[in-house]
Amino acid sequence: MTIRRALLSVFDKTGVVDLARALQRRGVELLSTGGTYKALQDAGIPVIEVAEHTGFPEMMDGRVKTLHPKIHGGLLCVRDDAHHMQAAAANGIGLIDLVVVNLYPFEATCDQASATTADKIEKIDIGGPSMLRSAAKNHAFVTVLTDPADYPRFLAEVAGNDGDTTLAFRQACARKVFRTTARYDALIAEELTRIACAADPAVWAAERFPAEQAIPLRKVQDLRYGENPHQQAALYDVRLPGAASVVRARQLHGKELSYNNLMDADAAWELVKEFPEPTCAIIKHTNPCGCAAGDTLKEAFLKAYEGDPQAAFGSIIAFNRELDAATAEVIADPGRFVEVIIAPSFSAEALAIITTKPKWKANVRLIAAGAPAAVPRLANSVRNVLGGLLVQDYDTLGWDAANVKVVTQRQPSATELKDLAFAWLVVKHLKSNAICLVKGRELLGAGAGQMSRVNSSWIAAHLAGARAAGSALGSDAFFPFADGVEAAAKAGVTAIVQPGGSKGDPETIAAADRHGIAMVFTGVRHFRH
Repeated sequence: MTIRRALLSVFDKTGVVDLARALQRRGVELLSTGGTYKALQDAGIPVIEVAEHTGFPEMMDGRVKTLHPKIHGGLLCVRDDAHHMQAAAANGIGLIDLVVVNLYPFEATCDQASATTADKIEKIDIGGPSMLRSAAKNHAFVTVLTDPADYPRFLAEVAGNDGDTTLAFRQACARKVFRTTARYDALIAEELTRIACAADPAVWAAERFPAEQAIPLRKVQDLRYGENPHQQAALYDVRLPGAASVVRARQLHGKELSYNNLMDADAAWELVKEFPEPTCAIIKHTNPCGCAAGDTLKEAFLKAYEGDPQAAFGSIIAFNRELDAATAEVIADPGRFVEVIIAPSFSAEALAIITTKPKWKANVRLIAAGAPAAVPRLANSVRNVLGGLLVQDYDTLGWDAANVKVVTQRQPSATELKDLAFAWLVVKHLKSNAICLVKGRELLGAGAGQMSRVNSSWIAAHLAGARAAGSALGSDAFFPFADGVEAAAKAGVTAIVQPGGSKGDPETIAAADRHGIAMVFTGVRHFRH
């Protein structure tokens, strides 16, 4: 069926004049509204205003113009159904074979700091999604375009099919429409929830996990592969205002990021964001193998690298300050190899050093993530299981000095307290069962992902070696037995932070007292599966 009538109504007018001109040359009658109508008129293209076509005026500041039977009847009429065709003829409904519509910029409006609630609501498109859905439902007969990037393929279709499009093309366009409108509706629901939560905290408690939920995903890029070369993968953006994340970070240099690069970069970035002082985190397989704070970024890096130099080879490195030239110089040492560096920004000097000095300069990925920011409200952690999703709040609990309880006879010293706080924030980012040893705000050794907490303790002590003497130990969950404390004492640990809450607490406290270890309970745990 040759396309004879088209309706064009777009906010993004990219390519629409050229598209309309190509349709005009094919003898297609053009209907249009508002700004699109004016743009086509100004281009000298014959076009009929929708109000003239329907015989009903546009009203209510443009809110009502295409919501009319002559529009939706023309879109939804099933061409090979005699009753449909008779109804159309009886009511003077002309068939519409092509719809070209894109939506009001609701998302872009919400991203403007000055946008009011009224501004946002005004940019909720009603007529556009309605026309798109009507046309997409009737894709057996109607072609629907919502993305200017699809105009060239559409024109190639009509050129090769006597003015029509193939069913396969129309089906693909319909699928795209329903994905587009689904994301659009999800964005609106989330923004209205944010607005309501800001006005009334009780809304957050009531709607944190609604009975039905859509996630507004937009593809950022296809990835070379997933965790393994036989798996395909892509990166998607979940709109999260105020978040400085790897998803919206800028890659300044290097090879394309892989799935595993992104996972590790995210783990590194989220760890360094925990600390107010200059901090460096070094990550392998999403676990920190090095992490340290210092008076300067260079000092923090050198201390972090000493945590486990062997594991640091081919690692992902994160900083919570702009990467400066002095730090870049030591990173670029010929003996080091780095996969990814992520920081809020890079000085011009640091960028020049990293991209010209080391032998791995061509491949290292440099990511500018922007200023560290707290995880915004309405942010959830999502993990997939086969056939479903597990959704939870992000673990945003940090070190709460006011609620830390000393449970041993010996009080921790001021220095030990600083190391206990540092250990608690590091162990939060290790896979459970997790143990870390810290001294001088430097991670000395970590045991992660073990089936036994004692094994994690042994690994952490083994990596720390002689440096473990006088260190502070962090445990992501309680010690069920005293054996963990005994292993810590044997390694030379002098202070322990753990959640507490085990039936074995009296036994572990007694063991700590026997060895003169200061132990504090936080009252919360940090399992990370």
